Amino acid sequence: MTYTPHRPRQAETSEQLKERIPGWGADLDPADRPAVPKERFDPRHNGAHWDFPDRQTEKWPRERSIEHERLPPVFGTSCPPRGLSGVIRKYSYKKYSEARAAHWLLLMAADRVDAVESTVRSFGTLRPDNPFTQTGVRSEFTHHGIASRRGQKRVDLAHQPLDVLIVAGPWMVAGALAYRTIRKVTRLRRS
Repeated sequence: MTYTPHRPRQAETSEQLKERIPGWGADLDPADRPAVPKERFDPRHNGAHWDFPDRQTEKWPRERSIEHERLPPVFGTSCPPRGLSGVIRKYSYKKYSEARAAHWLLLMAADRVDAVESTVRSFGTLRPDNPFTQTGVRSEFTHHGIASRRGQKRVDLAHQPLDVLIVAGPWMVAGALAYRTIRKVTRLRRS
């Protein structure tokens, strides 16, 4: 018991634990280890068969920080830079050090531009993005989203009114621009 005048019970010694729990501490003494006949202990041997690992081939010029002379031996290739977001990323790596805020702000801006580019690109496919289901708006109505917030002291409730503007705002602006464009084109054709 804590906070009493009695002295707390001391932890059991290794010998007591070995007696009470069969197999306890099997790896403490190398002579007792089950893998001793197979195990080789050589602190210099790490299993590497090379001084420097084989380098991954660079299929296109990768962005690299100006602090580093070359790319690491292995790097990601799943999301190659493309479009305007790729140009922004390359500029960020070419111009600014990783220690500068401008570097990271440009990379965040490139992520936002990439999100817009992906949305625009989705309209060229047979299954364009569906903002109602893919942003979680539908689950607000089907999984008691509003009821789970009522009467709660949750921190995220302070920015909840802004979520509508952040999520739905760009779609509403794009819809309004599309409506104006279509309206203007139809007026020009009529005249």
